[in-house]
Amino acid sequence: MLFVFIPLVQKGATAMSIHMKVKGTLLGLAALCLASAAEADQLADIKAAGKIVTATDMHYAPFDMLNNGTYEGMTKDLFDEVAKEIGAEPVYQDIPWTAELPGLEVKKFDIVIAPVTITPERLERYGFTLPIADATVSLLKSANNSELTKPEDIKGKTVGVQQGTAQFKQLEAYGQKLGGVTIKEYGTTDEAYADLAAGRLDAVAGSLPNLTYLVKTRPESFALFTPAQFGEPKYFAWVVRKNAESESFRKAINDAMIKMTDDGRIKSIQEKWLGSYTELPREVPTK
Repeated sequence: MLFVFIPLVQKGATAMSIHMKVKGTLLGLAALCLASAAEADQLADIKAAGKIVTATDMHYAPFDMLNNGTYEGMTKDLFDEVAKEIGAEPVYQDIPWTAELPGLEVKKFDIVIAPVTITPERLERYGFTLPIADATVSLLKSANNSELTKPEDIKGKTVGVQQGTAQFKQLEAYGQKLGGVTIKEYGTTDEAYADLAAGRLDAVAGSLPNLTYLVKTRPESFALFTPAQFGEPKYFAWVVRKNAESESFRKAINDAMIKMTDDGRIKSIQEKWLGSYTELPREVPTK
């Protein structure tokens, strides 16, 4: 709570002098508040604390996974290197996807490192880093399903997708364009994959890297449509708060990622987890 102390008025002071003293005090307090706000700097706070508190959903292979209780994946490998460049230790937290962006806004953590698809609506509200991967929506089917081949074949079918994602919105728009698709939402992609394997879904929509990794690791169960992708090209990125305080932090992350692109670290990490390298934009896409 801020207490305002008004200077004592000397006996015989005029109304004008009283007004000027009070005005001067209030202007001084306003200047102090503005100076404090201007000094707020998330990167400086992170370096002083020596840690970066992150949030991600550890059920989103190949980006985020729990292997016998140990966190691993493409996101972790990338952010480990970014944190080294910044000079702070990363603190990784497993948070449900639907709680991540709201939690970021109320400062429960410094950054959301779960892959978040860049969209015009989100750009208005959040600060995005440079892209970390392709996020174009694609389609997955059971390996033994010969009825579905191209994306248009999902007309009239039941398709699973993770709730609250950009992939859901793109699937919804595509289904309307086709003339009707039954969409079933899931809390995690793992749940959708399980239902597809059990025959309770005809297909699953998701980002190409996630589905490519799944087919690579479970070819006996799953296959991609041909072509797998539909809709406009999209990218995954990390998210910070959109304000002046967080801009230094966002810039430090982007500088680290440019350095990692130029020295080959990002290429090496992509090839490790995705089996191939995709050159990514060196600026944040505007749509």
